Amino acid sequence: MRIRIMALTTVALTAAGCGQLPLAPLASETTAPPPAPSTSAPSPSASGNATSGGGDTRPALATVQGTVESNYKAELVGLNRIGGKHLMVQLRLSTSTDKPLHWQAPLADPMRPLKWRWPSGIAVLDAPAHRWLMPYKPADGECLCSDTDRDDLKAIIDPGKSLTVYAVLPAPSGNPATTTIVTPIGPPMVDVPISDDPPVPPPGQQLPEADASQVETVSHLIETPSQSLDRTEETTDDGADLKVSLSSDVLFALNKATLTSRARTVLAKAAKLIDTSADTTIEVDGHADSSGTDAINEPLSRRRAEAVRQALTQLITRDQVTFRAHGYGSRRPLYSNGSDEGRRRNRRVTITFAKPAPAEVPAAGTTASPLLGGEGTNATVRAKGVPFDLKVTAFRRMPGDLGLLRYTITNRGDGEAWYHDLNWADDWNAFKYHAATNIQVTDPAARRLYRPARVIVAKGEEPGTYCACTNTSGVALSAMSFEPGETKEFWSLYALPAQANALTVKVATWRALQVPLS
Repeated sequence: MRIRIMALTTVALTAAGCGQLPLAPLASETTAPPPAPSTSAPSPSASGNATSGGGDTRPALATVQGTVESNYKAELVGLNRIGGKHLMVQLRLSTSTDKPLHWQAPLADPMRPLKWRWPSGIAVLDAPAHRWLMPYKPADGECLCSDTDRDDLKAIIDPGKSLTVYAVLPAPSGNPATTTIVTPIGPPMVDVPISDDPPVPPPGQQLPEADASQVETVSHLIETPSQSLDRTEETTDDGADLKVSLSSDVLFALNKATLTSRARTVLAKAAKLIDTSADTTIEVDGHADSSGTDAINEPLSRRRAEAVRQALTQLITRDQVTFRAHGYGSRRPLYSNGSDEGRRRNRRVTITFAKPAPAEVPAAGTTASPLLGGEGTNATVRAKGVPFDLKVTAFRRMPGDLGLLRYTITNRGDGEAWYHDLNWADDWNAFKYHAATNIQVTDPAARRLYRPARVIVAKGEEPGTYCACTNTSGVALSAMSFEPGETKEFWSLYALPAQANALTVKVATWRALQVPLS
C-alpha cells in the first residue's frame, strides 16, 4: 500500500536515522518529537554578544552579498553535522559600507509571521528530497537559533564590526558531503562542505548541545511546475510523485464526458510516462472550475475521471496496474478562479503516479552553446527611459532534477530607478506576494516551458505557496530599487529536463537568451 503525502506541514517528526529526512505524518497521525539541540544554552558574556571588529576570524566557507541591501554581507563560517541528524549553521554578518546594518529583518523567515528576534530564515535546500529545511521549533520558543533577547545581541552592526549567529536544522538526506544553504539575504550558497567535527563557537559565545530537548521539525515541500507549449498538459514534480494535469478543454466538449479525438493523442503521451514508472496504483482525479454548482461539477468531474481511467487502461503496456478514479468538482483549484486562464487551468483531469527513475544526464558542454558571460547571456532593456542590463551568471544542475538560475540586474542610468516588471508574472501563476517570478525557461526541442519552483507551507487548511526565488515583498520591497550603477543578484529554482544542455531564458521584459547548463 502506498501512502501519499499531499502537502508537507510544520509538524513534529522523528529525527532518528543517519542523514535520513523524515516524512511528515498525515493530518490524523501523531509522531513523538525528536531529541534535538538544547534551547537553554547559557548566555554569553556581554562582550561576546556585542558586535566585534575581529573576534570571529574563521575563514568563510561561502559568502553571499545582499540583494535588498547590497551592503549586507553574510559569510558562512560553520557548517557541522551533529550525530548524523542535525546541522549547525553559523553565519558571520557584517556591512561592507560605512552605514550601520540592521541585520534582523532581512534574515527572518519570510514564510512565517515571526518577530525579528531570530535569524529564522536560514534554510537548507535538500535538493534530492525536494525539501526546504528550516530551523527547529523548540517547545519553549519559535526558532532554535540565535535569540536577540536571550543572547543580548545588538540589532545594529556598526561599520567595521561583525556579528555571528547560528541556527540548528535537520541534516539533509543521504548523508551528503556538501549541501546548499539558503537565506532571504541573497542567492543560495551551493556545494558547501559539511564537517562532521564538533562545531566551534565564536569567541565569547556558546552553542546549544545536541539531543537535549524536544523540538518540532519545520520542513516544506518543493514543487516544480512545467507545461507543454500547446497548453494541453501541466506537470508538477515534488521529487516523489508526478501530477500530470490534462486540460479538460482538450479532452472533452463543453459539459460532456466523452473523450474527443484529440484527447487520444494527449492520453497516449501520459500513458508512456506511466509505463516508465514503477507505480502500481495510479490516481485519476477530475476537477472543475468554480462556474456552475456542485450538483453539476462533482458528477461531471467524476465521469470525466472515469473516462480517462478507461482510456489509460487500454493505452498502457505494463501489467498489474490499478487505476482509481475520483471527482472533486471545484473543491481543489490549482489557481485563482478570478481569471479566464486560471479557470481554464482548473478544468482538468490530474493523473498522479510515482516519479520515474531519472534519465541519464549528459555531461555539461558536450555540444556547442554560448558561454556564460558572453554576448549570448547579456541583454539591455529600458524601463521608463532608464537602461537596465541583465546578465545570466549561472544556470547549474542540482540533484533531484533541479536547476539553479542566477542573474544580475544593473542600473545604467544616471539616477535612482525602479524595475518592477520582474514581479509581474502571468496573473494565473501569481503568488500572494511579490517575488522574482516573471521568468520563463523553455526547452525548444521538447516544446516545454518551466516556471519557478514553489515552496509549499501549511497554513491551516489551505497551504501557502511561496516562490523558490528572490523575495521582493515585505522588508525586501526595495529589492527593485537601484542606485545609479548598482548591480543586484537574483535567483530562481526550476525543474530541468534531463537531456538538455542549453535552454531559453526569458527574464521579464528583456529579450530571450540561450543559456548553457553547467
